[in-house]
Amino acid sequence: MSIIKRILGWCRNIFLFLLLFSMLAVFILRFVPVYYTPLMVIRVFEQVKEKKKIRLQHKWVSVSKIAQPLIQAVVASEDNLFQEHNGFDLAQIEKARNEAEAGKRVRGASTISQQTAKNVFLWPGKTYIRKGLEVYFTLLIELFWSKERIMEVYLNSIEMGNGVYGAEAVAEAHFRKHAYELTKEEAALIAATLPNPRKFNSANPSDYMLRRQSQIMSLMNKLLKIDMGYEQL
Repeated sequence: MSIIKRILGWCRNIFLFLLLFSMLAVFILRFVPVYYTPLMVIRVFEQVKEKKKIRLQHKWVSVSKIAQPLIQAVVASEDNLFQEHNGFDLAQIEKARNEAEAGKRVRGASTISQQTAKNVFLWPGKTYIRKGLEVYFTLLIELFWSKERIMEVYLNSIEMGNGVYGAEAVAEAHFRKHAYELTKEEAALIAATLPNPRKFNSANPSDYMLRRQSQIMSLMNKLLKIDMGYEQL
């Protein structure tokens, strides 16, 4: 019986440690730039395993150095209720679930907050454990971070091409300019790649991407200007 109590005590201590550590990590990253993410490491290992040239392009920049159109484009494309919800778009989640039950193509319903939590703290996958952790970290960043910080980390950490991560890296790699110089058309094209940035290339857009770009630009026109609390350059 004493052995069982010890095991339960260890489990409790481990749980409390992980809980406190995760909360501390989220709090620290409220202020510290995120230079590397688990996904970046995973992609490098995949490249090594497949004997490909290692490619990891990433440059952290503040949101003030990211063009306003790119912020508009990702909100229009990925999460048009970003500034209103508390991390989850319940209506879209319910819609996606109903479509899946009806046998339609499974689509994502993750908000920008959820994608940020996954990119920074977790790994790709669709297991219940990972999704549960995603919910947990989404709640934490919504609690500890501002919407401005969530957007800043999102635009710096998201995969935007094969080995390309973040706004500054994709702007330099695909458009030969800085992130703050991106045009509305370029921003919409980048946003069009986000469902599968290793398949779709904003530097060499397909007909589908051009159609998607047009749709995103139309949605951007319907959005109010998103004020992230920073003065654009």
